[in-house]
Amino acid sequence: MSIALYRKYRPATFGEVRGQEHVTDPLRQALRSGRINHAYLFSGPRGCGKTTSARILARSLNCAEGPTPDPCGTCDSCVSLAPDGGGSIDVIEIDAASHGGVDDARDLRERAFFSPVNSRYKIYIIDEAHMVTREGFNALLKLVEEPPPHLKFVFATTEPEKVIGTIRSRTHHYPFRLIPPSTLKELMEDLLKEEEVTYDPAALPLVVRAGAGSARDTLSVLDQLIAGSDEGGITREGAVSLLGYTDSSLLGEMVDALGARDGAAAFGLVDRVVEGGHDPRRFTTDLLERFRDLVVLSAVPDAIDKGLVNVSPESVDQMKEQAARLGPAELSRAAEVLNQGLTEMRGATAPRLLLELLCSRILLPATDGDQGVALLARLEQMERRVASGAIAPQASAPAPAPAAPAAPAPVRQPSPPQPAAPAPQAAPPQLPARTEAPEPAPRQAPRPSQPASRNEPSGWDAPAPAPVEPRPAAPASGGPLDLGRLQGAWHQVMEAVKGRRRFTWMMLHGGDVQPVGVEGNTVLLGFSKPNEAKGFTTSGSDQVVAGAIQQVLGAEVRVAPAGVGGPPAPPRRPEPAPRPAEPSGWDAPPVRNEPAPVQARPEPAPEPERPAGPPPERLLSDRPEPPPDPYEDAAAAPPPEDHGPPAPVRNAGPGNGRPEESTPREERPANAPAPRPASAGAASAGPSSFGGSGNGGGGVSLIETELGGKLIEEIEHEPSEGF
Repeated sequence: MSIALYRKYRPATFGEVRGQEHVTDPLRQALRSGRINHAYLFSGPRGCGKTTSARILARSLNCAEGPTPDPCGTCDSCVSLAPDGGGSIDVIEIDAASHGGVDDARDLRERAFFSPVNSRYKIYIIDEAHMVTREGFNALLKLVEEPPPHLKFVFATTEPEKVIGTIRSRTHHYPFRLIPPSTLKELMEDLLKEEEVTYDPAALPLVVRAGAGSARDTLSVLDQLIAGSDEGGITREGAVSLLGYTDSSLLGEMVDALGARDGAAAFGLVDRVVEGGHDPRRFTTDLLERFRDLVVLSAVPDAIDKGLVNVSPESVDQMKEQAARLGPAELSRAAEVLNQGLTEMRGATAPRLLLELLCSRILLPATDGDQGVALLARLEQMERRVASGAIAPQASAPAPAPAAPAAPAPVRQPSPPQPAAPAPQAAPPQLPARTEAPEPAPRQAPRPSQPASRNEPSGWDAPAPAPVEPRPAAPASGGPLDLGRLQGAWHQVMEAVKGRRRFTWMMLHGGDVQPVGVEGNTVLLGFSKPNEAKGFTTSGSDQVVAGAIQQVLGAEVRVAPAGVGGPPAPPRRPEPAPRPAEPSGWDAPPVRNEPAPVQARPEPAPEPERPAGPPPERLLSDRPEPPPDPYEDAAAAPPPEDHGPPAPVRNAGPGNGRPEESTPREERPANAPAPRPASAGAASAGPSSFGGSGNGGGGVSLIETELGGKLIEEIEHEPSEGF
């Protein structure tokens, strides 16, 4: 009957302990110098040599030649404390997992004061010390703090933080570590030679990986492989099958499928893994380890020679090619996705579904929440495709066509491109609103003075700016202007507008006006309100914006409002036909010198009575626009009004108390300013202004002929005394 390898080859001295030189060397030096403490605390992962080192320390202390770092191995104490010895009555091992209560601590305290039987020291090795209760530690506290000269304590634990601080502070703490893979590999090679077992060197990395840095676990796996091997010894295939690892070829195929963005191959491999009885969690772990090795190979080309990567020799060339082809960004991103998914798989009821979702996330970098890593991975893909010739870079790209307005416009026939030769007058783009309208000038010309018959109330229209002669559109010196280029430089254009005219900048900034289209040499701006669009044009702000665009982009263009969400603004509609004269004072003085005949306004038939004031179409179709700021643009200030000669003075008659006109009403020329009905003077406010009966200059006839009104009732007003 054979014993386990980890028991058969347990170290007997500190020199045989491998991978823990940071602990064994200080202990050996303390034994040489005789500076031995009364209590020690050994901590570290399982199977790394804590209990074994405690036994070696007890053997070194009780050796007949000791205390010595190298026990003789021949005395009674060394023979009894050897790995295959029967033990010593003065060295007591206590498993705290089953003897950690306060009663056990009291029993230990009572027996600890007795002297050793046949050894130098009485040594207590308390294994799994973190399992001792708080009361048990408190019972041992006084004994550990001031023990008898013959008493030594060695506490071994995997969780030193659970040992109370009062105990831990009274010990010498030596932390043990995991054993490096190279050390474990050398240890297994020596043991296999001792056992005379043939083996495949490619199988040892799998055993080291299964041991996870623990010497006891590694030797247990190796013992299992030796027990299951035949005359051929230990093979890699047998290790993969027994340990449940994923085959290296399957991992290589999955990496190739994910790198080539072959979704069919990737999901087919997942199906093979599940149908083959492999655990999806284990496959994800192995795939994560493979991506880790590829990341290391991408950063360190000679990582295999340095021992940073432990893989089979036949997989080395394939992994180097994969690391060079995929790139570090894509490899690291895939490793991060797998690591996160492996955490989500813990306790999952559908691990295959999670594995397929992980593969889909790796296949599509755009679905990753980390846009920086995903973008870098996509750039690496494009670089590889261009380098491989899958995508031929274009030598020269055609000039971009002018972008259409962002707002939907009516369908129209595209006009053929015009030659670049200069023309006397550049034809503006055809507007969809009216096809029969004449071509507009490059800038909206001011409306000419209305005829005498079209007299509207003054102040409803903003004063027209000085007329600008139309000129042919010069070719832009800064290259073709498109919507994208203009939108990209709109911030600079707004700064230039602010420097030119602050009123225009406030209008654009307050309404959040943005360019929505470019048609030919016309830039269309989107306004949220029609009134703002009309006020923008009539105030001369379009010229300010056009100058700012030319200053920033070097392109000479026209600027017109287009409205937000609609087609470009149609040209101004032609003025309606002249109407009969309206009450004086509503319009600015006419400019004609010849007398105009007075036309009587026809009686309205079924239409309702129209109140005095501005024309209805002016109130309904065109909302009144505010006049421009006279302090912003002096050139757009309205001309001074000419009020004409003062109104005739009316004298009150002596008979009936009604005032009468001192001079008869006579026809006035058309170019003479009409007296204002409300501000002609204090005398015009008398009741006789509307009380005349029958004469052509009376108030009733004035209301009927000029305003189209009708007298319903006349109320006489008696002036009060003193007036």
